[in-house]
Amino acid sequence: MSLMKKPAIVLLAILAMVLFVFATSEKSSAKKNTKAVSAVTSPSENNSNNASALFSELHLAEAGLNQTVFNSALQGLEKLNSKGIIGKGDLITIVDFSQPSNKKRLYVLDLNSKQILFNTLVAHGRNSGGLWAKSFSNNASSLKSSPGFYVTEDTYMGDNGYSLRLNGLEKNINDNAHNRAIVMHGAPYVDQSAINSLGYLGRSWGCPAVPMSQHKAIINTIKGGTCLFIYSPDRNYQERSTVLNS
Repeated sequence: MSLMKKPAIVLLAILAMVLFVFATSEKSSAKKNTKAVSAVTSPSENNSNNASALFSELHLAEAGLNQTVFNSALQGLEKLNSKGIIGKGDLITIVDFSQPSNKKRLYVLDLNSKQILFNTLVAHGRNSGGLWAKSFSNNASSLKSSPGFYVTEDTYMGDNGYSLRLNGLEKNINDNAHNRAIVMHGAPYVDQSAINSLGYLGRSWGCPAVPMSQHKAIINTIKGGTCLFIYSPDRNYQERSTVLNS
């Protein structure tokens, strides 16, 4: 081999080594980035994929919640999260109208820490029924509850004291919530004494009213962009839901 060719061969060998090191570094970096992307998944995506496990870890069956209700709540939360409608996807409030009003059918869940933050009584509308909420409306002055998905907004002091505004997200189902002044507030008739006297909980004008002893804590926990889901087994709602069927 001539002396002229040796430097060229050495140079090519060095270049090949540099390219190999660079390629290896890129692959390693890509793997790290892939792991990082996989780790940064939204709470709703993780919870939806592991609904059964999460339901069990939260001990929701023991708290009286049906898994079908929970699955529907997670399904809607994931869709709303994907559209950027929900600001705080780690919390969800479920009001389960498949249960009678003498049961603790409101659940505030922290999906990250996997804790039930609140499980308490909640009222339905006066004209929705007695023990059970069976009739629903989106119309003003109906005094009925409206099922479906809501996003919580800001708080204010009103006729019912400290209250939380709710924005109904389902067209022709609960999107008239603002005009109807459907809010979360505390009420003295949401109490075990009302159940003992009437056999069912006192009723609201359509608002998901909660116990006076807990309303401030609940409102302060869920205000400002969390999801509230009022579940109803009513077939009319199930077929018309613009969130669940989107």
